[in-house]
Amino acid sequence: MRRYSRFFCLSLHPDCILFVMIMKKKVLVTLAVAIAATVQTHSQIRVNQVGMYPNQEKIAVVEGSGSTLTIVDNATGKSVAKAKAVRTSVSPWSKKKRSIVDFSSLAKPGTYTLRSGKHTAIVTIGESALRKVATATLKAFYLTRSGIAIDKRYGGDYARPCGHPDTLVCIHSSAVSPGRPEGAVISSPGGWYDAGDYNKYIVNSAFSIGVMLCSYEQNKEFYDGLSTNIPESSNSTADLLDELYYNLRWMLTMQDPYDGGVYHKLTTPNFEAFVMPADCHQQRYVVQKSTAATLDFAAVMAQAARIYQGNTDYPDFAQQAARAALAAYGWAVRNPKVYYRQAAMNGQYKPAINTGEYGDGGLSDEWFWAATELLLLTTDKTFAEVAANNRPQRFSPPTWGNVAALGIYEAVTRSTPLTAQLSPLLLSHCDSLLATMPTSSFHTSCGNAPRDYGWGCLAETFGANGMTMLYAYSMTGDKRYLAAAQHNADYVLGRNATGYCYITGFGNRSPQHPHHRLSEADGIAAPYPGLLIGGPNPAQQDIAEVKAYPSKQPDESYSDVMPSYASNEIAINWNASILALLAGVEAHSR
Repeated sequence: MRRYSRFFCLSLHPDCILFVMIMKKKVLVTLAVAIAATVQTHSQIRVNQVGMYPNQEKIAVVEGSGSTLTIVDNATGKSVAKAKAVRTSVSPWSKKKRSIVDFSSLAKPGTYTLRSGKHTAIVTIGESALRKVATATLKAFYLTRSGIAIDKRYGGDYARPCGHPDTLVCIHSSAVSPGRPEGAVISSPGGWYDAGDYNKYIVNSAFSIGVMLCSYEQNKEFYDGLSTNIPESSNSTADLLDELYYNLRWMLTMQDPYDGGVYHKLTTPNFEAFVMPADCHQQRYVVQKSTAATLDFAAVMAQAARIYQGNTDYPDFAQQAARAALAAYGWAVRNPKVYYRQAAMNGQYKPAINTGEYGDGGLSDEWFWAATELLLLTTDKTFAEVAANNRPQRFSPPTWGNVAALGIYEAVTRSTPLTAQLSPLLLSHCDSLLATMPTSSFHTSCGNAPRDYGWGCLAETFGANGMTMLYAYSMTGDKRYLAAAQHNADYVLGRNATGYCYITGFGNRSPQHPHHRLSEADGIAAPYPGLLIGGPNPAQQDIAEVKAYPSKQPDESYSDVMPSYASNEIAINWNASILALLAGVEAHSR
């Protein structure tokens, strides 16, 4: 709540403000009705708010049944087409009726207004429709770098001084080894801030980089031509690989040189307040080695060693990464069941650590991914045996807690001993999702069951499954898979139950108050751009802080307020997944 003299401004809605003026013992309430009415008019037509391709299947969803759209060319002011509802959907939980309107015949590049009664929405059609938003989701990683000043030449309004240099990081009592006693100081600079907080976690960093390296191999031409205006943009390496190298270089410092094990995270004992990095002063620690972190590290270092081989900007990195991957794998073989369990650790070691856990009780997916990547790097058949012994029996979209899909992606795009067994798993998964589209409320292959919504669902349901659809398309050439990926992007960009474009800085209604310390503390009204928020989460784990959500419906349980870490936080793994989807759609749709 912001205070202006005797006026109090309470945010009820991003576009509707309730003003309260206290006058002695009386309270005068004035509601901005006109603004609210405008928002309601626009919000009844749900459509991709960023851009669509000329030859893309184009769908708008209108609240209510039997709707018809009149399409007006904004350049001429003339009506150019009409589109009728092809079907009416009924939400399986809210029972709301919605019209599914197909306007795919509109293929001429331009900006148009969709009208349905008094309701309107703007759509843009053109080549490279998602290039800008894909670029922004990658640039967001630069803006959230740790241990470096963000220069105004590259960060614009989001320039800031260096915070968390991490050159004096302590060995936590849980992380002691023969060469590193408790309290020993190491240097571990660089990397990205993980999410809304300022800590750095190996499990999530490795997963995020793995997703983006897979996307790079699938869409190399697109990324090689993409400039994000970062300090490294003038070199000969793709900006994506430059950005990933910044975090990979930090990850190398998280490996104990005495035994090859990898610390689970670099963290403060408690989350920092909502202040800028330069104003943070808690001591930072590297905390306990874990098998999950070490295997994830081994996997992504092996993957990076292969992809960066021959890179002239980082000539020594590939060999260094390969050595680190093998050393980490060796530690995991010797320590196969070291789980990171924070509560138990805090009962034994001090100081207590109360930041993100990233705990994982099942490691077969980590063994599978690490063995697959090391097999591709070394061709050593020992890794083929480990991969076979840990191969998944069904496909699940990639998340930090289940990384097996990253190994499957590698297998289906090249010849490995498991390719013939794994390819059907991926295609069967995609086909099961496609089967839900005919009755979908928003004409998507995802989001059609309550279980599709929850913590990080926009990335882990829509982004990850959309990325998987692009693999299915590459494998088969079946355009249904490409269309499904495009529709998942449409959902994230505005064709959804709340009418939000869920990426900051894009669309006509995007999150303004993410749970993100940098965005909250920098004194700038607009949040950092290019950040995907978690999305609708009916579990509402933060209800004590948020107090009330606009809705309890699975796809509407979203609150654009800073305290809502359950629905409105950001995270590098989520940005990685949405980047992979947007970049892949852009690369395949041109």
